[in-house]
Amino acid sequence: MSNTLEKFDAYLSAAGPAALVIREPLAPVEGADGVLFPSTFASGDGFEGGYNIDGDLNGENIALVDSVGSQANRIEPMFAEPEYAALVPQVVVSAGTKAISLLEAGHRAGDAIVRCSALQEELNAAFKKLLDGDATALAKIAPTSLVFGVWDSRDTQAKMPRLIASTIRAYNVRRLTRSAQYVPATDYLGGKLLDEPADKAAKDAYAERGFVHVPATGSHGGIIAKGGIRRDATLAIAALKLINAGSDKEATLKLRRYILGLALVAFTRLPGGYLRQGTILVSDADKDRTAEEVYPDGKRKAFKVTHEEAVAYAQEAAKAFGVGENRDVAFDADRARKDLEGNAEKKAKSKAKKEK
Repeated sequence: MSNTLEKFDAYLSAAGPAALVIREPLAPVEGADGVLFPSTFASGDGFEGGYNIDGDLNGENIALVDSVGSQANRIEPMFAEPEYAALVPQVVVSAGTKAISLLEAGHRAGDAIVRCSALQEELNAAFKKLLDGDATALAKIAPTSLVFGVWDSRDTQAKMPRLIASTIRAYNVRRLTRSAQYVPATDYLGGKLLDEPADKAAKDAYAERGFVHVPATGSHGGIIAKGGIRRDATLAIAALKLINAGSDKEATLKLRRYILGLALVAFTRLPGGYLRQGTILVSDADKDRTAEEVYPDGKRKAFKVTHEEAVAYAQEAAKAFGVGENRDVAFDADRARKDLEGNAEKKAKSKAKKEK
Protein backbone atom coordinates (compact mmCIF):
# COMPACT_ATOMS: atom_id res chain seq x y z
CA MET A 1 0.00 0.00 0.00
CA SER A 2 1.45 3.38 -0.96
CA ASN A 3 2.28 6.06 1.58
CA THR A 4 0.15 8.45 -0.44
CA LEU A 5 -2.94 6.33 0.18
CA GLU A 6 -2.35 6.36 3.96
CA LYS A 7 -1.46 10.05 4.05
CA PHE A 8 -4.77 11.36 5.39
CA ASP A 9 -5.94 8.35 7.40
CA ALA A 10 -5.54 10.49 10.54
CA TYR A 11 -8.46 12.58 9.27
CA LEU A 12 -10.60 9.43 9.20
CA SER A 13 -9.66 8.27 12.70
CA ALA A 14 -11.77 8.84 15.81
CA ALA A 15 -9.17 11.34 17.02
CA GLY A 16 -9.23 13.24 13.72
CA PRO A 17 -10.64 16.72 13.12
CA ALA A 18 -14.37 17.39 13.13
CA ALA A 19 -13.99 19.71 10.16
CA LEU A 20 -11.65 21.67 7.92
CA VAL A 21 -12.45 25.37 7.69
CA ILE A 22 -11.33 28.06 5.26
CA ARG A 23 -12.09 31.74 5.73
CA GLU A 24 -11.07 33.71 2.68
CA PRO A 25 -11.42 37.51 2.37
CA LEU A 26 -12.51 38.52 -1.12
CA ALA A 27 -12.70 41.78 -3.04
CA PRO A 28 -14.26 42.98 -6.30
CA VAL A 29 -11.77 43.23 -9.14
CA GLU A 30 -12.43 46.99 -9.21
CA GLY A 31 -11.15 47.31 -5.64
CA ALA A 32 -12.43 47.06 -2.08
CA ASP A 33 -14.98 49.83 -2.67
CA GLY A 34 -16.18 48.36 -5.97
CA VAL A 35 -19.83 47.60 -6.62
CA LEU A 36 -20.91 43.95 -6.66
CA PHE A 37 -24.24 42.28 -7.30
CA PRO A 38 -25.48 39.70 -4.76
CA SER A 39 -27.92 36.93 -5.57
CA THR A 40 -31.53 38.03 -5.96
CA PHE A 41 -34.44 35.94 -4.70
CA ALA A 42 -38.14 35.79 -5.49
CA SER A 43 -40.65 37.14 -2.98
CA GLY A 44 -42.48 34.82 -0.59
CA ASP A 45 -43.07 33.99 3.08
CA GLY A 46 -43.01 37.65 4.05
CA PHE A 47 -39.89 38.39 2.00
CA GLU A 48 -40.44 41.16 -0.53
CA GLY A 49 -37.89 39.75 -2.98
CA GLY A 50 -34.55 41.05 -4.16
CA TYR A 51 -31.29 40.96 -2.23
CA ASN A 52 -31.12 38.91 0.98
CA ILE A 53 -29.80 41.47 3.49
CA ASP A 54 -30.20 40.82 7.22
CA GLY A 55 -29.81 43.53 9.85
CA ASP A 56 -30.03 47.31 9.76
CA LEU A 57 -29.96 48.50 6.16
CA ASN A 58 -28.21 51.66 7.34
CA GLY A 59 -25.92 50.07 9.90
CA GLU A 60 -24.61 46.60 10.69
CA ASN A 61 -25.91 44.04 8.24
CA ILE A 62 -24.97 40.97 6.22
CA ALA A 63 -25.77 40.41 2.55
CA LEU A 64 -25.83 36.94 1.02
CA VAL A 65 -23.69 37.12 -2.12
CA ASP A 66 -23.66 33.43 -3.07
CA SER A 67 -25.56 30.69 -1.24
CA VAL A 68 -24.43 27.19 -0.23
CA GLY A 69 -26.42 25.63 -3.07
CA SER A 70 -25.15 28.10 -5.62
CA GLN A 71 -21.54 27.55 -4.56
CA ALA A 72 -21.96 23.77 -4.81
CA ASN A 73 -23.36 24.12 -8.32
CA ARG A 74 -20.30 26.18 -9.28
CA ILE A 75 -17.76 23.78 -7.76
CA GLU A 76 -19.10 20.31 -8.63
CA PRO A 77 -18.79 20.61 -12.47
CA MET A 78 -15.00 20.85 -12.04
CA PHE A 79 -14.97 17.04 -12.05
CA ALA A 80 -15.89 17.07 -15.74
CA GLU A 81 -12.71 19.02 -16.58
CA PRO A 82 -9.90 16.97 -18.20
CA GLU A 83 -7.52 17.09 -15.21
CA TYR A 84 -10.18 15.71 -12.83
CA ALA A 85 -12.50 13.69 -15.09
CA ALA A 86 -10.83 10.34 -14.37
CA LEU A 87 -11.62 10.68 -10.66
CA VAL A 88 -15.36 10.12 -11.12
CA PRO A 89 -17.66 8.32 -13.56
CA GLN A 90 -18.85 10.67 -16.29
CA VAL A 91 -22.62 10.19 -16.53
CA VAL A 92 -24.31 12.10 -19.34
CA VAL A 93 -28.04 12.17 -20.09
CA SER A 94 -29.22 13.13 -23.56
CA ALA A 95 -32.48 15.09 -23.51
CA GLY A 96 -33.59 16.31 -26.92
CA THR A 97 -30.72 18.29 -28.41
CA LYS A 98 -29.00 18.73 -25.06
CA ALA A 99 -26.51 16.52 -23.24
CA ILE A 100 -26.57 17.11 -19.48
CA SER A 101 -23.81 15.89 -17.22
CA LEU A 102 -24.93 14.47 -13.88
CA LEU A 103 -22.37 16.87 -12.38
CA GLU A 104 -24.56 19.76 -13.54
CA ALA A 105 -27.90 18.36 -12.34
CA GLY A 106 -29.26 20.48 -9.50
CA HIS A 107 -30.40 17.52 -7.39
CA ARG A 108 -27.51 15.29 -8.45
CA ALA A 109 -28.38 11.59 -8.30
CA GLY A 110 -31.89 12.51 -7.14
CA ASP A 111 -32.59 14.77 -10.12
CA ALA A 112 -35.48 14.12 -12.51
CA ILE A 113 -33.11 14.08 -15.50
CA VAL A 114 -31.43 10.86 -14.30
CA ARG A 115 -34.42 9.44 -12.44
CA CYS A 116 -36.25 9.29 -15.77
CA SER A 117 -33.51 7.49 -17.68
CA ALA A 118 -32.17 3.96 -18.03
CA LEU A 119 -30.37 4.51 -14.72
CA GLN A 120 -33.64 4.69 -12.80
CA GLU A 121 -33.68 1.14 -11.43
CA GLU A 122 -29.96 1.13 -10.70
CA LEU A 123 -30.13 4.43 -8.82
CA ASN A 124 -33.22 3.31 -6.93
CA ALA A 125 -31.36 0.20 -5.79
CA ALA A 126 -28.32 2.31 -4.83
CA PHE A 127 -30.47 4.62 -2.70
CA LYS A 128 -32.08 1.65 -0.99
CA LYS A 129 -28.62 0.28 -0.17
CA LEU A 130 -27.70 3.71 1.16
CA LEU A 131 -30.66 3.48 3.55
CA ASP A 132 -29.24 0.14 4.68
CA GLY A 133 -25.88 1.73 5.44
CA ASP A 134 -23.95 0.94 2.25
CA ALA A 135 -22.99 3.89 0.03
CA THR A 136 -20.80 1.84 -2.34
CA ALA A 137 -23.32 1.51 -5.18
CA LEU A 138 -24.08 5.24 -5.15
CA ALA A 139 -20.34 6.03 -5.13
CA LYS A 140 -19.95 3.91 -8.27
CA ILE A 141 -22.54 6.00 -10.13
CA ALA A 142 -22.53 9.46 -8.53
CA PRO A 143 -19.74 9.88 -5.95
CA THR A 144 -19.99 13.67 -5.91
CA SER A 145 -23.52 13.25 -4.55
CA LEU A 146 -21.81 12.06 -1.38
CA VAL A 147 -19.55 15.15 -1.38
CA PHE A 148 -22.12 17.85 -2.13
CA GLY A 149 -25.15 16.18 -0.59
CA VAL A 150 -28.13 14.34 -2.03
CA TRP A 151 -31.75 13.68 -1.14
CA ASP A 152 -33.89 11.23 -3.07
CA SER A 153 -36.91 13.27 -2.02
CA ARG A 154 -39.25 11.94 -4.71
CA ASP A 155 -38.73 8.25 -4.09
CA THR A 156 -36.79 6.41 -1.35
CA GLN A 157 -36.20 9.51 0.83
CA ALA A 158 -32.54 8.45 1.21
CA LYS A 159 -30.47 11.44 2.24
CA MET A 160 -26.79 12.28 2.74
CA PRO A 161 -25.61 15.63 4.12
CA ARG A 162 -23.27 17.79 2.09
CA LEU A 163 -19.65 17.48 3.18
CA ILE A 164 -18.59 20.77 1.60
CA ALA A 165 -20.51 23.93 2.45
CA SER A 166 -19.26 27.20 0.99
CA THR A 167 -20.97 30.59 1.29
CA ILE A 168 -20.00 34.13 0.29
CA ARG A 169 -21.30 37.04 2.37
CA ALA A 170 -20.73 40.80 2.37
CA TYR A 171 -20.75 42.84 5.58
CA ASN A 172 -22.16 46.28 6.44
CA VAL A 173 -23.28 46.93 2.91
CA ARG A 174 -24.68 50.01 1.26
CA ARG A 175 -27.46 49.12 -1.15
CA LEU A 176 -27.57 50.99 -4.46
CA THR A 177 -30.25 51.47 -7.10
CA ARG A 178 -29.90 52.12 -10.80
CA SER A 179 -32.05 53.57 -13.53
CA ALA A 180 -31.95 53.29 -17.30
CA GLN A 181 -33.72 54.72 -20.33
CA TYR A 182 -34.25 52.81 -23.55
CA VAL A 183 -34.24 55.14 -26.57
CA PRO A 184 -35.52 53.68 -29.89
CA ALA A 185 -33.36 54.08 -32.99
CA THR A 186 -35.90 56.50 -34.48
CA ASP A 187 -39.20 58.15 -33.59
CA TYR A 188 -41.55 55.54 -35.02
CA LEU A 189 -44.70 57.40 -33.95
CA GLY A 190 -43.63 61.00 -34.66
CA GLY A 191 -42.28 59.95 -38.03
CA LYS A 192 -45.61 58.30 -38.87
CA LEU A 193 -43.85 54.96 -39.34
CA LEU A 194 -46.32 53.31 -36.98
CA ASP A 195 -49.85 54.16 -35.88
CA GLU A 196 -50.46 55.57 -32.41
CA PRO A 197 -51.24 52.68 -30.01
CA ALA A 198 -54.98 52.40 -29.47
CA ASP A 199 -54.91 51.16 -25.87
CA LYS A 200 -52.65 50.09 -23.01
CA ALA A 201 -52.18 46.60 -24.45
CA ALA A 202 -50.91 48.11 -27.69
CA LYS A 203 -48.63 50.51 -25.79
CA ASP A 204 -47.19 47.60 -23.83
CA ALA A 205 -46.60 45.69 -27.06
CA TYR A 206 -44.76 48.70 -28.58
CA ALA A 207 -42.58 48.92 -25.46
CA GLU A 208 -41.89 45.20 -25.38
CA ARG A 209 -40.75 45.20 -29.02
CA GLY A 210 -38.60 48.32 -28.69
CA PHE A 211 -40.62 50.86 -30.70
CA VAL A 212 -41.04 53.50 -27.96
CA HIS A 213 -39.04 55.03 -25.11
CA VAL A 214 -38.95 52.75 -22.05
CA PRO A 215 -37.75 54.08 -18.68
CA ALA A 216 -36.53 51.71 -15.95
CA THR A 217 -36.04 53.35 -12.57
CA GLY A 218 -35.06 52.31 -9.07
CA SER A 219 -34.03 48.74 -9.90
CA HIS A 220 -31.33 46.77 -8.05
CA GLY A 221 -28.02 48.54 -8.48
CA GLY A 222 -25.73 46.30 -6.48
CA ILE A 223 -24.02 46.93 -3.15
CA ILE A 224 -20.78 48.33 -1.75
CA ALA A 225 -19.39 46.15 1.05
CA LYS A 226 -18.02 48.61 3.61
CA GLY A 227 -17.24 45.76 6.03
CA GLY A 228 -15.62 43.49 3.47
CA ILE A 229 -16.53 40.24 1.72
CA ARG A 230 -15.68 36.74 2.90
CA ARG A 231 -16.04 33.18 1.70
CA ASP A 232 -16.56 30.68 4.51
CA ALA A 233 -16.02 27.05 3.50
CA THR A 234 -16.30 23.93 5.65
CA LEU A 235 -15.44 20.31 4.92
CA ALA A 236 -17.35 18.24 7.47
CA ILE A 237 -14.99 15.37 8.29
CA ALA A 238 -17.36 14.27 11.08
CA ALA A 239 -20.09 13.70 8.48
CA LEU A 240 -17.70 11.90 6.15
CA LYS A 241 -17.01 9.38 8.91
CA LEU A 242 -20.71 8.42 8.81
CA ILE A 243 -20.31 7.03 5.28
CA ASN A 244 -20.07 3.24 5.31
CA ALA A 245 -19.79 0.29 2.95
CA GLY A 246 -22.01 -1.87 5.12
CA SER A 247 -20.16 -3.71 7.90
CA ASP A 248 -17.04 -4.37 5.82
CA LYS A 249 -14.29 -2.31 7.50
CA GLU A 250 -11.77 -2.63 4.67
CA ALA A 251 -14.33 -1.65 2.03
CA THR A 252 -15.49 1.24 4.23
CA LEU A 253 -11.92 2.55 4.51
CA LYS A 254 -11.49 2.43 0.71
CA LEU A 255 -14.81 4.22 0.23
CA ARG A 256 -14.05 6.92 2.80
CA ARG A 257 -10.60 7.50 1.34
CA TYR A 258 -12.15 7.91 -2.11
CA ILE A 259 -14.78 10.40 -0.96
CA LEU A 260 -12.20 12.26 1.16
CA GLY A 261 -9.95 12.55 -1.89
CA LEU A 262 -12.73 14.06 -3.99
CA ALA A 263 -13.70 16.41 -1.16
CA LEU A 264 -10.11 17.61 -0.66
CA VAL A 265 -9.69 18.26 -4.38
CA ALA A 266 -12.82 20.43 -4.42
CA PHE A 267 -12.02 22.07 -1.09
CA THR A 268 -8.45 23.11 -1.94
CA ARG A 269 -9.17 24.51 -5.39
CA LEU A 270 -9.58 28.27 -5.46
CA PRO A 271 -13.11 29.07 -6.65
CA GLY A 272 -13.64 30.82 -9.97
CA GLY A 273 -13.84 34.59 -9.70
CA TYR A 274 -16.90 35.12 -11.93
CA LEU A 275 -20.23 34.86 -10.14
CA ARG A 276 -22.57 36.85 -12.34
CA GLN A 277 -22.72 39.99 -14.49
CA GLY A 278 -21.02 42.79 -12.57
CA THR A 279 -19.57 40.48 -9.90
CA ILE A 280 -16.04 39.14 -10.26
CA LEU A 281 -14.45 38.43 -6.89
CA VAL A 282 -10.80 37.61 -6.18
CA SER A 283 -8.77 36.99 -3.03
CA ASP A 284 -8.15 40.15 -1.03
CA ALA A 285 -4.35 40.37 -0.92
CA ASP A 286 -4.49 42.91 1.93
CA LYS A 287 -6.20 40.48 4.33
CA ASP A 288 -5.10 37.13 5.73
CA ARG A 289 -6.73 33.90 4.60
CA THR A 290 -7.10 31.27 7.32
CA ALA A 291 -7.27 27.51 6.82
CA GLU A 292 -7.64 25.29 9.88
CA GLU A 293 -8.26 21.77 11.12
CA VAL A 294 -10.86 22.03 13.89
CA TYR A 295 -10.94 19.19 16.44
CA PRO A 296 -13.84 18.01 18.63
CA ASP A 297 -12.23 19.53 21.73
CA GLY A 298 -12.08 22.92 20.03
CA LYS A 299 -8.36 22.90 19.27
CA ARG A 300 -7.30 24.32 15.94
CA LYS A 301 -4.30 23.49 13.78
CA ALA A 302 -3.19 24.96 10.49
CA PHE A 303 -4.56 23.15 7.43
CA LYS A 304 -1.68 23.06 4.95
CA VAL A 305 -2.76 20.56 2.29
CA THR A 306 -2.09 21.93 -1.21
CA HIS A 307 -4.32 21.32 -4.19
CA GLU A 308 -1.56 19.30 -5.84
CA GLU A 309 -1.29 17.03 -2.80
CA ALA A 310 -5.06 16.60 -2.75
CA VAL A 311 -5.13 15.58 -6.44
CA ALA A 312 -2.30 13.04 -5.96
CA TYR A 313 -4.13 11.51 -2.99
CA ALA A 314 -7.47 11.46 -4.82
CA GLN A 315 -5.91 9.65 -7.78
CA GLU A 316 -4.51 6.91 -5.54
CA ALA A 317 -7.74 6.59 -3.56
CA ALA A 318 -9.82 6.42 -6.76
CA LYS A 319 -7.57 3.67 -8.15
CA ALA A 320 -7.88 1.64 -4.92
CA PHE A 321 -11.67 2.05 -4.76
CA GLY A 322 -12.32 1.50 -8.46
CA VAL A 323 -14.06 4.36 -10.27
CA GLY A 324 -17.45 3.48 -11.75
CA GLU A 325 -17.92 3.25 -15.50
CA ASN A 326 -18.80 6.21 -17.70
CA ARG A 327 -22.41 6.22 -18.91
CA ASP A 328 -24.29 7.81 -21.79
CA VAL A 329 -28.03 7.37 -21.39
CA ALA A 330 -31.13 9.00 -22.83
CA PHE A 331 -33.92 10.81 -21.03
CA ASP A 332 -37.00 8.58 -21.24
CA ALA A 333 -40.26 10.48 -21.74
CA ASP A 334 -42.31 7.36 -20.94
CA ARG A 335 -40.58 7.06 -17.57
CA ALA A 336 -41.26 10.74 -16.96
CA ARG A 337 -44.97 10.29 -17.70
CA LYS A 338 -45.13 7.30 -15.36
CA ASP A 339 -43.29 9.32 -12.75
CA LEU A 340 -45.92 12.06 -13.00
CA GLU A 341 -48.77 9.56 -12.91
CA GLY A 342 -47.29 7.86 -9.86
CA ASN A 343 -46.91 11.19 -8.09
CA ALA A 344 -50.53 12.12 -8.86
CA GLU A 345 -51.67 8.75 -7.52
CA LYS A 346 -49.69 9.26 -4.29
CA LYS A 347 -51.26 12.69 -3.81
CA ALA A 348 -54.75 11.29 -4.38
CA LYS A 349 -54.19 8.53 -1.82
CA SER A 350 -52.74 11.01 0.66
CA LYS A 351 -55.74 13.33 0.18
CA ALA A 352 -58.20 10.47 0.64
CA LYS A 353 -56.41 9.38 3.81
CA LYS A 354 -56.61 12.89 5.26
CA GLU A 355 -60.31 13.17 4.40
CA LYS A 356 -61.00 9.91 6.26
